[in-house]
This record gives sequence, structure tokens and C-alpha cells, in this order.
Amino acid sequence: MREHDMLDKEEIYSKVLRAGRRTYFFDVRATKADDYYITITESKKFTEEDGSFHFKKHKIYLYKEDFAAFAEILEDMTAYVLNHKGEEVISERHQKDFKKDYYGEKPETDTETPSTSSFTDIDFDDI
Repeated sequence: MREHDMLDKEEIYSKVLRAGRRTYFFDVRATKADDYYITITESKKFTEEDGSFHFKKHKIYLYKEDFAAFAEILEDMTAYVLNHKGEEVISERHQKDFKKDYYGEKPETDTETPSTSSFTDIDFDDI
């Protein structure tokens, strides 16, 4: 491999976020023209029945011309989630006493009938 090709693959600046089975890598890289862009990689560990494991990776390339719009939408989306659901994590993985709300069912103390137009959340890891 030529020296320039090796430099093109090096990270200029990196940060890592470990989050359970997922790890997020944020890397600044250089283009062939020596301009910078960002890659965001999600790596998720999967364990097989025999104890072996493998990783699935997904990568996003983010270029300077998209930084402002990306940051604006990301800020808007995170604010929306936090404003509507708060910072508390509510899921069966994070809370031992979590009870899934199937088919929009209400607690037994509520006399209303379940909504027939409710959405059932599906985790693709369960498929």
C-alpha cells in the first residue's frame, strides 16, 4: 500500500462511546485532497450459542457541507425525545420490573378500552 493510501485511512482525531453491547466510534479522517470529514461507526457485539462472538458494524460518513444541517436535526431530535420522555431509560433491558405495553393496553385501573390503532414497537434483534 502506498504511503498516501495509508495516511488516507488514519484517523486524525477519535473518540469512543461504549454503551452496553454497542460501541460508537467518532473519527475525523482526511480525504485525498486533505480535507476533513467525520465517520460515525456503530459496532454491536453478538454472541453465538457456542460462546463465539462477532461484531456488526454500520458506518455513516458526514462531510463538512452537511455538518450544520446534521447538527441542527440531531439537536432537534434529541430535544424532542428528552422533552417528551425525559432522561429516564424505560426498557426491559434497563429495568427488571419493566412491563411491555402490548396493543396499547391501559393499566387495570383504567376503564377505557385498548386502542386498536396503537403501534407495537418491534426490536429487530428479536426477529
